[in-house]
Amino acid sequence: MMHQAETLRRQADRSLDRLLPRVRTAFADAGGSSEDWQAFETRLRREWERLFGLLLHLYGQQYDFFYHLEQLLYAAAASWRQRADWLKRRDAEREANPDWFQAQTMVGGVLYVDLFSGTLAELQRHIPYFKELGLTYLHLMPLFDAPAGNSDGGYAVSNYRRVDARLGTIEQLQDLARRFQAEGISLVVDFVFNHTSDEHTWARAAQAGDSEYQEFYFLFPDRQMPDAYERTLREIFPTVRRGSFTWREDIDRWVWTTFNSFSGT
Repeated sequence: MMHQAETLRRQADRSLDRLLPRVRTAFADAGGSSEDWQAFETRLRREWERLFGLLLHLYGQQYDFFYHLEQLLYAAAASWRQRADWLKRRDAEREANPDWFQAQTMVGGVLYVDLFSGTLAELQRHIPYFKELGLTYLHLMPLFDAPAGNSDGGYAVSNYRRVDARLGTIEQLQDLARRFQAEGISLVVDFVFNHTSDEHTWARAAQAGDSEYQEFYFLFPDRQMPDAYERTLREIFPTVRRGSFTWREDIDRWVWTTFNSFSGT
């Protein structure tokens, strides 16, 4: 075990040392300051070995693993560069108190926006009520763009970059997060990116025959593997849908659809 841990540490360090210079250059070319980069690199190095180990375990056998590893670093650096100052300040506060979420003063609530207030704008008007309840975080159930009527309660997402238009906009969600934070309430939302609707960009590309996007899903040419899986798979909605696989004529494949026929896994 000690040998494995040391090997992983060397692999993680060597990979980061090779990839980081290009990421640093891209960060500077995009207008990022040296102070901002230093803060990002410090956080990255602190978590890198653990992150690298998890990714290597999951995807290390993929031929393009290091390409995606580098792309992940580019995306993380760009996200940090664009991150709002108030979020960075909150990051620092939480890093100084890593057990903040386990405090006995943490009190949470959960709701669907459409059932509670109708819209995100209207939800803001209830902040005094949430404070009266003593909430320190509020979990909004799935509110991203999803097929009307076939959304698995909002979890079969069509676009994670767009809020359901009936509820508001992504800008209003960002504003709500700022307003909550100013009042000592953290905003929690679901991000289940392995549960997409058949309207999602990835799903539509897979349905169109794009082999790269077909690899995003579990597809089978016959019932051999689905039947083997279903011997032990738990049915999620057995009263309305039996089985966990759906046959799609457009791609001539069985698709692993854990929840419903319109949501791929």
